[in-house]
Amino acid sequence: MTKRNPIISVQHVTYTYEEAAHPALEDVSLDIGEGEFVAVLGHNGSGKSTLAKLMNALYLPTEGKIFVRGMDTADDERLWDIRREAGMIFQNPDNQLVATVVREDVAFGLENIGVPHDEMVRRVDEALAAVRMTDFAESAPHLLSGGQKQRIAIAGILAMQPGCIIADEATAMLDPSGRREVLDTVRSLCREKGITVVWITHFMEEAAQADRVAVVSDGRIRLEGTPREVFSRVNEMRQMHLDVPPMAALAAELREAGMPLRADILTVEEMAEEVTRLCPSN
Repeated sequence: MTKRNPIISVQHVTYTYEEAAHPALEDVSLDIGEGEFVAVLGHNGSGKSTLAKLMNALYLPTEGKIFVRGMDTADDERLWDIRREAGMIFQNPDNQLVATVVREDVAFGLENIGVPHDEMVRRVDEALAAVRMTDFAESAPHLLSGGQKQRIAIAGILAMQPGCIIADEATAMLDPSGRREVLDTVRSLCREKGITVVWITHFMEEAAQADRVAVVSDGRIRLEGTPREVFSRVNEMRQMHLDVPPMAALAAELREAGMPLRADILTVEEMAEEVTRLCPSN
């Protein structure tokens, strides 16, 4: 459940791209609480990436308001403060790397805001340790794997000491191993350091690991709740051309066939437990 004081508050936001016939987002409201891991799920073109860019003030709402830690994203004078508070990870890690040495890349944002040298060194070391990339501090970023590059991008954001990380399809260009690596890193930061995470994705298995899921379709939030609540609504998800985790889909099919399984099964272990309960051995 959302915390009482949201770090990001999206209030009746509509956004229409120039010359577009229809809004990319229409009357969207969503609060992201302190320390939450919220997945925003949707198919390509649903509006979820537009929402991410609005939260980071890369776009400004056509209608409505977005507040980041109480700061209006439309306030030009607070733009840098907003982006420092809500750091953004993009799809392609190569587009975020600016230096020829990992340590220098992580320090880039700190140099831009004039952080003193000793403080900068401390923050860079802590950020690299947090993403388990200390051993690569003197490496060339272009020689790293996709997952390692994204972890360096995350370290650059962490060094800025944000309250929130917004990840816009951050694993979309990675192989399965790299995807796991990056998601595990961000989940650990949320759990251990209390950093709020907005995780934009079209991967069901990633959304299933969030505290809360908001499903975007045709520019609106159509479903919202815990992963168990959202993925138990299999028919509604499929009407939005979205799948659900395999065990949730299997549970729905078995219930339709008359097997009285509980509605919120997500994992193989939970399915095995339910089947054992319903069909105990003699």
